[in-house]
Amino acid sequence: MSLVSVVYKSVFRRSSTFALAIVAGAFGFERIFDPTCDAVFAYINRGKLYDDCKATFAAQGGAEEE
Repeated sequence: MSLVSVVYKSVFRRSSTFALAIVAGAFGFERIFDPTCDAVFAYINRGKLYDDCKATFAAQGGAEEE
């Protein structure tokens, strides 16, 4: 039995299992894609983000009060 026939019989044969596979796939994709994009953004902008400059702002006394 080939992999294609096993996937067809277990997922694509019924609409309910196909819809569940789509929902589960979207959830899994989101759980992987979001942290990956955050890590790439932090890597590209390292040294420019607040978390990187927090010590500098604390040493200056924070924001000026009016």
